[in-house]
Amino acid sequence: MLDEMDPHAARAALEWLVEMGCDEAIGDHPVNRFALVERAAPPAAPPPLSLAPGDAPAPVDPVTEAETMAARAGTLEELRAALDAYPHCDLRRGAKSLVFSDGNPAARVMIIGEAPGREEDRAGRPFVGQAGQLLDRMLAAIGLARDHADPSRAVYITNILPWRPPSNRDPAPDEVAMMLPFLRRHVELANPDLLVLTGNHACNAVLGQRGITRLRGSWTDGFGRPALPLLHPAYLLRQPHAKRDTWADLLDLAARLEG
Repeated sequence: MLDEMDPHAARAALEWLVEMGCDEAIGDHPVNRFALVERAAPPAAPPPLSLAPGDAPAPVDPVTEAETMAARAGTLEELRAALDAYPHCDLRRGAKSLVFSDGNPAARVMIIGEAPGREEDRAGRPFVGQAGQLLDRMLAAIGLARDHADPSRAVYITNILPWRPPSNRDPAPDEVAMMLPFLRRHVELANPDLLVLTGNHACNAVLGQRGITRLRGSWTDGFGRPALPLLHPAYLLRQPHAKRDTWADLLDLAARLEG
């Protein structure tokens, strides 16, 4: 089949595989592991817990445990460590890195995105791909930068989910519910003056509302502080005509900071 593919078809097939999340070459030839003579022994089962007659282990509520672990964090470093130790979100199993934050933690503006993509998963930082590069240019147009030393001109960036969903799929409701206590504590510890919510998923997590094209451009309250819904930079890459609305929202953000 490969011999019959022209270079253009082969490239299209590779791009499709990358889009589906198959972005690593494991080996030159497939391996039939059922045919291997020597196979690793299964791990030993842990010893059973000693329970009194009629007792059963108490079920673990992932959201309650997330709330407990997040509340114990007194610094951003401790919050990152708590996220890294949180065992109930299966996204961590398929991700290369935990994408916690980027920018100046003392910034007046905190930007909340959706979830890491492939480039963010590799770099361990949010918004570093094409959408992130556009976001940097958008911020620079109003005098802001994630690496600015002056907190009044800096931004701090995080996501709802710290791990990349497979094939960049949308966050699942249970995943958002587990990560929401960590996100709320993240905002409390960073203590920004303003929040910028990029895209539908950030608005749904923080505000409990969807419909970003309707929500954008109007200030609201998120986690007890002013919040501005903003079209996601990835949406602007697909719909360049919407940049005019986003420019008006950025000017509004700049005016709010000056005021």
